Amino acid sequence: MTFTLLANLFGGLGLFLIGMRLMTQGLRQAAGHSLRRILGEWTKSPGRGLFSGFFITALVQSSSAVTVAVIGFVNAGLITLTQSIGVIYGSNIGTTVTGWIVAAAGFSINIKGLALPLIAAGAILRLTGAISKRVHFGDALAGFGLFFLGISTLQHSFDGIESALDLSAFAGAGILSLPIFIGIGLILTLLMQSSSAAMALVLTATISGLMDLDQGAAAVIGTNIGTTSTAALSVMGATVNAKRVAVGHIIFNTVTALIALLTLPLLLKGIVLFTESVGISKEPALVLAIFHTVFNVVGVMCLWPFTERLVTFLESKIGQNGDKKGRPKYLDKNVVSTPSLAIDALNLELARIGIHTRSIVRNGLNSNFNYAALASDKGSLDNLIETSREFCAKMQGQPLTEIQAQQIATALRILQYHRTSGSLCESLAKKKIMPNMESLGSDSDLVSVFLSSCLGVLNTAEHPCTAEFCQIDNMIADMLSAYHDLKARLLSAGGIGDLQVPEMVDQLELFSKIRRIAKQSAKGSIYLAAMNPNSRACCPGTGAVKFAWNRHW
Repeated sequence: MTFTLLANLFGGLGLFLIGMRLMTQGLRQAAGHSLRRILGEWTKSPGRGLFSGFFITALVQSSSAVTVAVIGFVNAGLITLTQSIGVIYGSNIGTTVTGWIVAAAGFSINIKGLALPLIAAGAILRLTGAISKRVHFGDALAGFGLFFLGISTLQHSFDGIESALDLSAFAGAGILSLPIFIGIGLILTLLMQSSSAAMALVLTATISGLMDLDQGAAAVIGTNIGTTSTAALSVMGATVNAKRVAVGHIIFNTVTALIALLTLPLLLKGIVLFTESVGISKEPALVLAIFHTVFNVVGVMCLWPFTERLVTFLESKIGQNGDKKGRPKYLDKNVVSTPSLAIDALNLELARIGIHTRSIVRNGLNSNFNYAALASDKGSLDNLIETSREFCAKMQGQPLTEIQAQQIATALRILQYHRTSGSLCESLAKKKIMPNMESLGSDSDLVSVFLSSCLGVLNTAEHPCTAEFCQIDNMIADMLSAYHDLKARLLSAGGIGDLQVPEMVDQLELFSKIRRIAKQSAKGSIYLAAMNPNSRACCPGTGAVKFAWNRHW
């Protein structure tokens, strides 16, 4: 095997992988919110989920992209785990379309004659598209071109390798022959982290005579098993919902591969007879493409009646103890590569952090910041904030729109508000300053009025899409007015000697920090409402929300 043959082989594989990446990213970015809308609206039942999973995967040529979107929707509570399993079923059928492209286009037409014009058209769209969606369509077209060019190069490479490497010798290994070729398909998928690329290699090797039909079919089964490696790697450190979806994916692919292996001779014979009966050439690549689709459809048919049991199993065995308070519930590394989904996840986590922060503040106000769990609650809050900041940092490495970049900046601002609130609560817990009601005499009710107004602001901030939230500007103003009345009375008490100066300073510090805690917590909700289009629509008249929106957008 010469250097030229190896260079052509790996060069063709590189062209194929780069083409797949460009094609997938271009179509996914061009789809944008449409991908979210289709998956969000078309997954109301497992049956519709199956169809949408197939359709989207066939469109963007990436089951991983669909799986990531599903994880995001399950985390957000937009679809159930049962519905997500339906999408996974459809996605596995949709990913077989790549084999059809390779079989139908790769070996039946002049590939180079198609590839170069596609690359040229893609380049023109990218150069003339500026910031429009034409850029993404251009990438997708160029990706298709490189995809076909890679297939052509692989085909010529295998024509030369056939004489130097005879895999048919393994056919004499008897019963071990099939596991060997399943292992080849599995290893190819593991190395390239792309079942589509592995399928292209297997189909090309089969059409070139490097493998016979049985060996190629076994390798196809191996690629189907190997694709679960992406799911397995994606759940390391992921959320519970992500783990459930990924394990469901692994179970489906493993069971489907086992069914295909057990029925291999029967399926292949039936497909060959079918192609002969309808007058279709029994081209090995076409037979294997049909085989890949058929055994995935059979797998869906076998597992469909047991979907509810599978969901029950996943829910009972994974994450039964629930997430800890300091562990993110919605942030999943898998959705970072899809900014629109990542922003949604970040919105949900910020809302959860806000609830946690206001819970700390309420408990603090009701106990003079002396409740037992304050330290652990503050530690959980710090962990959530730090993890959310890391998530934002990862998002900044993705191609973002101007609005998305501003939303990340706002998210970081919100996190700082909550961090400040938590730190001030911790500071007051350490100082253990108690309100001195006696020194205020008949004006002691000023303390109650102020603390009540703080709690009112916190309670209103809890529900950004309500009529009460539209009055948060006025409630903050009332709280500040109550604070200034209390501050003036404390200064007066210190001036006339009813309150010693050190005690007066402590009291001023106590109520100043409480004022700041409540205001920071409220600002976190206000900026989150400005960041979230749904909240802005619910409360369009809120001056604070308008201010936050105009400041950044």
